[in-house]
Amino acid sequence: MNNDEYYMQLALKLARKGKGYVSPNPLVGAVIVKNGIIIGQGYHKLFGGPHAEVNAIKNARQDLTDATLYVNLEPCCHEGKTPPCVESIIKNKIGKVVIGAIDSNPLVSCGGSNYLQSRGIEVTTGILENECRSLNEIFFHYMETGMPFVTVKYAQTFDGRIATANGQSQWISSPASLKFAHMLRARHDAVLVGAGTILKDNPELTVRHIHGRNPLRVVVDSGLSIPEKSKILQNLSGAKTLIATTKTAEDPQFRHIAASGGEIITIDADSRGQVDLKKLLKILAARGISSVLVEGGAQIITAVLKNDLANRLVAIIAPKIIGKGIEAIGDLQINDLKYAKNLSFQKIKRIGPDIVIESRME
Repeated sequence: MNNDEYYMQLALKLARKGKGYVSPNPLVGAVIVKNGIIIGQGYHKLFGGPHAEVNAIKNARQDLTDATLYVNLEPCCHEGKTPPCVESIIKNKIGKVVIGAIDSNPLVSCGGSNYLQSRGIEVTTGILENECRSLNEIFFHYMETGMPFVTVKYAQTFDGRIATANGQSQWISSPASLKFAHMLRARHDAVLVGAGTILKDNPELTVRHIHGRNPLRVVVDSGLSIPEKSKILQNLSGAKTLIATTKTAEDPQFRHIAASGGEIITIDADSRGQVDLKKLLKILAARGISSVLVEGGAQIITAVLKNDLANRLVAIIAPKIIGKGIEAIGDLQINDLKYAKNLSFQKIKRIGPDIVIESRME
């Protein structure tokens, strides 16, 4: 590993500290080196707050003239919630900027690096680019496709059941896995479930077992069947709720739920008469939702997979066998193995007594 890669690894380590707090912004860390010594470090701590480069400059212990700045993502060159980072770099007379990955945001893409070069600053790009893009896979997917990055998560028994035959599902996985599930919620902009999950479990869909922000709660309820006293329609100041339906504002239940404070949007129906999930995801993306965690139930999970809307699948497997029960994934109408939906396993780990398999859809 050369010096550039070493300092970029440090920048990536710093960037990870922002997980769960900066979305839909990317995770960014910055390291400033002068004469072979690290003189400043920083990372993007909070959405709307100073960027990593600015924090590293503020934390610098000495003059920055001719220093080298390492950052895992191209510095911004546009005015957003904060001033452009390139101006701080230029103002402090940093001599060289080493970038991990070019920003896919059209407001930045190559603009930051080109601007720095036009002001006489040496720029190197592509250092540990794969690692830098992997860290911000949600951000890059959102910017390059205009759609949220979708994670499907469920807990199941060893024999593949998410509930008993009579619908009992609490709790298949362990308390440690429940804490992990709340961490996933905190790291996504929205958590999405179907009306059946609300009717059966009446969940809060908030982050309680770890310290983190609450995601937007999205309920797919084509027929507006959830009760007005559901937990997801409570505590709306701490966790917002959005209900997607095919019903219109003229429907009495629409007006009743709207009166409770929850936001309702009407989405065109798909061929089955249900909320068109792809259209819903596009609307969420337009609202700045870059990532969605799908928590169930089986009908929603099946629809997401059937329509190729998932990017990541996280399965928590508990060491239990119950035999006949409810499957996590229903009929995908696949009758030939050559049409199977393929996955690539990324991580396999143990949490308490459970096994967690994290994969990507191919």
